[in-house]
Amino acid sequence: MDLEVRHLQLVSAVADCGSLTRAGDRLHLTQSALSHQLRDIESRLGAALFLRVGKRLVLTPAGERLLASAREVLARLHQTEHDIREMGRDHAGVLRLTTECYTCYHWLPPLLTKYRRKFPRVEVRIDVDATRQPVETLLAGKVDVALMSTPVRDRRLTATPIFDDELIVIAATTHPFAKKTHVKVADMHGETLLLYPPKEDSLVLNQVLLPAGAVPGRIDEIQLTEAIVELVKAGLGVSVIARWAVEPIVKSGALVARPLTARGLHRRWSAVMPKDLAKTDFVREFIDLLVQYAPGQSVRSATSGSTRVARLAGT
Repeated sequence: MDLEVRHLQLVSAVADCGSLTRAGDRLHLTQSALSHQLRDIESRLGAALFLRVGKRLVLTPAGERLLASAREVLARLHQTEHDIREMGRDHAGVLRLTTECYTCYHWLPPLLTKYRRKFPRVEVRIDVDATRQPVETLLAGKVDVALMSTPVRDRRLTATPIFDDELIVIAATTHPFAKKTHVKVADMHGETLLLYPPKEDSLVLNQVLLPAGAVPGRIDEIQLTEAIVELVKAGLGVSVIARWAVEPIVKSGALVARPLTARGLHRRWSAVMPKDLAKTDFVREFIDLLVQYAPGQSVRSATSGSTRVARLAGT
C-alpha cells in the first residue's frame, strides 16, 4: 500500500487551507517539506491531486476522491484512539469468556451480575461455540478467558486455579448403586451411560472408565443437564456429573449420588488466559470473583489429598 496516514492528513490540510503555507502551519511542516510530500504522493498514485488556480490550490477529481476517503479514515482513527483511551481510563471494554463444560454456564449469571456492578463499562460476552476448543480460541485471540479443568501447558497462556469440584455417579433410587457407599470403576461396566456430547471429549469415559476396562453397555449423548437428570430418575441410565450441579435434586431424594471410587473423583478448575491479559485490573477482579463465588470448593481451602482424575485410570 502506497498511502500512509500522514499522506491523508496532508491532503486534508491542503484542501482545508487552500495553500501549502497554511497547511504547513497546521501540520508543523515547512512549505518545502510539504511540497515534497505532495509530489511524492502524486508520483506514487500517478495522478495530480491539486491544481493551482490563482493563489489557491484546488482539488482535481482524483484529489476529491482521495479526500473523501481521507476524511473517513482519519475520523475513524480519531474515534478509535478516543475509545481506547476511554477504555483504559474508565475500565471499559469487552471480556470474552468461554468454559470447557456447558454445565458451568448455569452458575455464571449471578457472578456476572456482581461483576457488572463494579465494572459497568465492561461488556462480558460468553462464547458457547468455543466450549469444545477453548485453547485454540484463546490462542487465536477470539476469547480472553476460558474456565478449564484440563491442564494447559502452552507457555503463551497462564492458568489461575479457581476451585475444585467432585464428579459423582447419579442413579435412580431403585438402582443397585443406591445400596452402595461408593461406586467402583468396574461397577460401571455394562451400564447405560448418559453424558454430554461429544463422547470423544468425555474425561470420565476416556480417562477413567475405558482405560480400566469398564466399557458401558450403551452411551447416550444428552445436551442438557435437566434431561440427563430426568432420564436417570426414570431408570434409563446413570451419569457422572458435578456434585454442585445436582445437589438440590439429590437432597430432595429424587435420585441417589455416590462417589466414583472410595476416594472420589475430583477436578481442579482454572481460569486460563494470555499472560499479558492477566495483568489488567478488570480481568484480575473477574478472577477474584470466580474464586469467591464459584460453586465448588475454593482452591484456597481445598484439601491436598483429593484424588485427581489422572490417578484414577486403572483403579
